[in-house]
Amino acid sequence: MSLTLNVLGTPLKSCCTSPKTGYYRDGFCRTDEQDKGRHVICAQMTDEYLQFSRARGNDLITPRKEWKFPGLKAGDCWCLCALRWKEAFDAGCAPPVNLEATHQVALEYVDLDDLLAHALIHDKH
Repeated sequence: MSLTLNVLGTPLKSCCTSPKTGYYRDGFCRTDEQDKGRHVICAQMTDEYLQFSRARGNDLITPRKEWKFPGLKAGDCWCLCALRWKEAFDAGCAPPVNLEATHQVALEYVDLDDLLAHALIHDKH
């Protein structure tokens, strides 16, 4: 089994376990050929992004018990589809990204410089 890497070239870290995210709902933004949406970008939700996504037909706010989906709020982290993050980036409302938890496959859809410009800053000096 090969090591899964992030966009920085280091081992992929967990994005979020509460709520449990990822295509496989294991907390990681892992992907394979079954994941047609490429849920590979670990992003911290903002109100602006959640409204943007809802307006495009993907309501991430409303809980859906049938999918064991709690609904998201600003501050939650979630594995986003690479192309939806790019769409939000192009519209000027891309949410911040946890680079260490963003799968390297994201680089097939998004420029590293764009991800770096939206890096989630954990350590505020």
